[in-house]
Order: sequence, then structure tokens, then C-alpha cells
Amino acid sequence: MLKMSRDPVLRFTTLILITSSLFSYETEARLLHDNDMHNLNSIPEPPSSSFSQSQPPFISPNPNDPSQPPSPCQDLDQEVVHDVRNYGAAGDGITDDTDAFKTAWDSACSSDEDNNVSVLLVPYGFTFMIHSTIFTGPCRSYQYFQVDGTIVPRDGPESWPSGFNKRQWLVFYRINGMALIGNGVIDGRGQKWWDLPCKPHRNVNKTTALTGPCESPAALRFFMSSNLSMKGVTIKNSPQFHMTFDGCHEVHINSLRITSPPSSPNTDGIHIENSKSIEIHNSFISNGDDCISIGSGSYNIDIRNLTCGPGGHGISIGSLGNQNSLACVSNVTVRDSFIKFSDNGVRIKTWQGGSGSVSGVTFDNIQMDNVRNPIIIDQYYCTSKNCPNKTNAVFVNGIVYQSIKGTYDRRNPPIHFGCSNSVPCANLTLSGIDLVPSKGVTVVDPFCWNAFGVVDEFSVPSISCLKSDSSTLLLGDLLGKCGVL
Repeated sequence: MLKMSRDPVLRFTTLILITSSLFSYETEARLLHDNDMHNLNSIPEPPSSSFSQSQPPFISPNPNDPSQPPSPCQDLDQEVVHDVRNYGAAGDGITDDTDAFKTAWDSACSSDEDNNVSVLLVPYGFTFMIHSTIFTGPCRSYQYFQVDGTIVPRDGPESWPSGFNKRQWLVFYRINGMALIGNGVIDGRGQKWWDLPCKPHRNVNKTTALTGPCESPAALRFFMSSNLSMKGVTIKNSPQFHMTFDGCHEVHINSLRITSPPSSPNTDGIHIENSKSIEIHNSFISNGDDCISIGSGSYNIDIRNLTCGPGGHGISIGSLGNQNSLACVSNVTVRDSFIKFSDNGVRIKTWQGGSGSVSGVTFDNIQMDNVRNPIIIDQYYCTSKNCPNKTNAVFVNGIVYQSIKGTYDRRNPPIHFGCSNSVPCANLTLSGIDLVPSKGVTVVDPFCWNAFGVVDEFSVPSISCLKSDSSTLLLGDLLGKCGVL
């Protein structure tokens, strides 16, 4: 222990020396910074079609885990900012800034300073036009893609560069550790794509005329990536899906805003397939198709405090089993959410002829406001008038509907369980259901076909069409195809 002299002069001199030493040490520490860059070997670009891949290593979501990336606000000495303007981006909304973004990404991704995070900055007050681009990993440090300005593509299919994939715009491939953050906008400029003759459009009778499909880009695609976080950014007017996750693992979405007009075709807000451990919390989605669509190969999905609508098709599991395919979805929870002025509320949709299962799904504390089909299972999903009847079906089992309340459009039953003739829906559980017409007082009876389960006797409307759940003889075989048992 240091002992101070009782002599006032010596004590004052000692304090000056200690203070001077500490100041010198702090200054020297702040000046230590190494800016060397290292180039990564090139990695093949992802194909446009989706397919299953082996999952990346598990990343613990525990914030106290030392393996977790530091926040950029934690220690400014360890944050390296790569402003795209410093790499030649004009930000005038006219000049093609793709090369500048790619160079900035490569520089940030190749930085390997110990404990550093790299920030690719899209600054406020500028609009950056970039064409179809793939941001490739893995990177040598955790990446922050901070969007405070606006990013747009070229305007419409005719201006899309020849030879570039028309199914994707901004792709993040093999990234292990990235946060998409900021208060800016990713604007897909979708109107000219929606107006293509091959797109489904509303006719004068407000029915959908299907004349597709045709290629249009998803705004953001995350492919074979893990340890991802999104917060604060607005994504709007995508030509097709706004955001997709394919082959991803450990994704945390919070306070995201996704918007497009209710008439915009195929503009799903967030699409998930072949992915696990996905959280979507405290977000707002208003669009022309499913707010969230969950495809095959997805499990451990948690959706909480989501506002869905006005417009769109609600929250959907599916469509599954198209072209006689195997489809597996399990452990999905949707809770504490609000769906308003939408065609559907919570929906499971499967094609005839498929196989596999949807199991372990819970819809809890969902508020409906003027929703046409609040609760729906449709195992006869078809996008044309020529779908033949088939005996095989995806098995729907273990679905819980709890505290689903609000109003519905009287044109359809508030509850519709259209299950397969040969593969019944099993273990459906309904409690705390309180759905009343948005106009008038006449309550429409639920519809059930080959659906087995139990229901709370105090539910509104009264649900008497469910059969007692004794039809689970095929449970082992059906679920076994998905490796659940």
C-alpha cells in the first residue's frame, strides 16, 4: 500500500506525479490502434433456389457469454467505421453505388483486430442506389450494417442489369455474426414490378386473377447465416418478399417496420424456411400478403408483440407440401399480438399430396380487429381451379389456440378447420375464444371437417363441430417422417 507523507509539500508533489502517470497511460492506450486489412478468399455465390444445409455452430444468446459480440456503444475504441462515402459512394440516388458498398463490405469483413466490431455505415441524409448484390462471409469480426440513410435498387424490371438474378436484391451469405441496425430505410421500389402483367391483380369484382408466376426480387435474403440481429430499420415496397431467412440459425428481430400497399402481390413481410431459433418481437408489418410465412424445415420460432395489418393475409404456417413434397414445421409460438383488417388471422395451409407434419404450435393472446378468417386450417390450399384430389396430406397435430379475441368479417366463419379426408387434424385445443361479428349481432357457426380436439365450453362462438380426439392411430408413422418422435 502506498503511504502519503505528512509533509504538505511532498504530499502535493506525489499527487501531481500520480495524476500525470494515469493521464499518460490512458492517452497511450487510446492511441494504440492497428488498421491493417486482410483479404478473404472468395466464396461461391449462393444459388437462387433454396435448399437445406447443415446448421452453423450454436451461438449462445446469453449477453454475458464472452463469445457474444460487443455492442458498438460498449467501447468506442474497438469500433471501426466504414462509411460507404469514403469508398466512393455518391449517395445521390442516381449514381450506381454498388462497387462502393462491395468495397466497404470487403474492407469491414476482412478486418481481424482482436475484440473489434466493424460498422458499415450508410449515413443519414443520402440515398444510395445499388443493384443486385451479395455480401459474402464469413467475416473476421462481428459486423454492424448500420442503415441511417436510404438504400434503393434500380427502378423496375426494365432497368434491372442484364445477367443479374431477378429473384434477389440484397443477399447476405454465410454470415456468422451481424446486426442490421439504424433508423434508415431500405426501399425496394416495387410498384413497376407489381404492375407486371404476370402478377396477380384485383379485377373489378375484387377477386384475385392469378396469371403468374414471374420473377421478382426479394428485398433482403439471409442465406446459410447465423447469429443475426435486426433492429430499427424500415423495409418497404419490396417487389416480392421483404425479408427471407433460408438455412439460418439464431436470428433476433426487434422493432422492425415493414410496409407495402395492401394491393401489392406476394409481398410477404418475413419468410422463414429451413431455419431454427428465430425470434420476431415488437415489430410492425403491413403489406399485401402474409405478415409472416413459415415454410418447411422451420422450428423453434417465437413471435411476440407483433402488429399485423392493416391489409395482408395474417400469420401463416405454409403453404406446405406442394408438389407432393415432405414438409416439417414444429415448435412455433405466436403470442401477445394484434391482427387487424386482414384476410386471415392465424392460418395453417397445406397442399393435397404432401407429407410430413405441423406440430407443437401455440397461438396465445391474439387480438383480432375485423379479420375475415381469424382461425383457419386449410388442407386443400390451391392457387388454381385445377388441383386434383389426393389422399396424402401433411399431418396437422398438437395446435393450441388460447385467448383469441376480437371481431371478424361475417362473410366467413370465424373458425375454419378444413382438414384432409385421409389424414385428420389431431389434438386441436381451443380455450378462451371470444370472436364476434364486426357488424350485426348474428354469430356465424364455425366450420369443421375431419378435425379432432377439445374446446372450452365457454368459447364464443360455441364450437360443437370438433370430434372427440380419438383419431391418433397414425401419429407415430406420420410424425416419424419429420424425426419428431
